[in-house]
Amino acid sequence: MDRNDELFKAGLLLHGHKCPAMPMGLRAGMAALEALGVERASDGQLTALVEIDSEHCATCYADGVMMATGCTFGKGNIRKLGYGKFVLTLIDNKTGRSVRVATRNEVIKRNQESEFIQFRKKGVPASKIAPELIEPAMDFILAEPTEKLYVIGPVTEVKVTPGRPHDFNTIICSECGEVAVERYARIKNGKVVCIPCAEKV
Repeated sequence: MDRNDELFKAGLLLHGHKCPAMPMGLRAGMAALEALGVERASDGQLTALVEIDSEHCATCYADGVMMATGCTFGKGNIRKLGYGKFVLTLIDNKTGRSVRVATRNEVIKRNQESEFIQFRKKGVPASKIAPELIEPAMDFILAEPTEKLYVIGPVTEVKVTPGRPHDFNTIICSECGEVAVERYARIKNGKVVCIPCAEKV
C-alpha cells in the first residue's frame, strides 16, 4: 500500500490530516478482514472493538479502522474500550468468529521516535507539521509487511449478543420542541420530554 491507494486517500479525507496513526488503524483493519476472510461492512455485519481511549497519542488509529472495516460510530458497530492500547478486535456478527490485531511494540517505539511525534509532543497540531516530517513515518506504516506491523491472534469464537432493533418512533419534546427518538423520552411533571430537558432542574 502507498499514498496513491484509494482507501488511504479516502481515510485521509475523513481524518483531515496526515499522520502515521490513521494508516496504522487502516492496515490493522485490513489485516483483521483478511484473517477472518470477510468483506468490509456495508451494514452491521461486523463489530470493531478498538482498545484506544480519547486522551492520548495516536487516537487517529480509530479513523483508519473505520475506513478499512466499514465499522462506524454512525452504524453503532465500533466501540472504544479505553485501554490506551493500539489494538483492534474485529468480530463477524453472523458467525461469532473474531480476531485480535495488536500493533507491535517496535512499531509504536519507531513512531514515538519520529520527528513528527517530537513536534506533536511540543503541542504542534498535526496539520501544522511539514509534510516532509510526517511522510517518512506514514510511508513506513503503509509499505511495511503486515506481519512486521502486527501480532495477529488466532481466529476465535465469541458469543454475539444481538443489539436492540432500531427504533423509528419519535416524540416532540414538550419543553424544547425538538424531535427525539421515543425510546429516549422521559416523563417530567406529566409531560413527555427529551433527556436534556428531563435533567434540567
